Amino acid sequence: MKSSLLTGVVLMLALALAGCNTIKGVGQDVQKAGAAIEKAVK
Repeated sequence: MKSSLLTGVVLMLALALAGCNTIKGVGQDVQKAGAAIEKAVK
């Protein structure tokens, strides 16, 4: 279960990074992905 969740998060992060145009946007996307991972772990 955790590996499939992690795979999903990684895929979402890759898509978010591909769609982002600025460094600021990358930072925001990474921050959101980190929050999602923390929430999933709890």
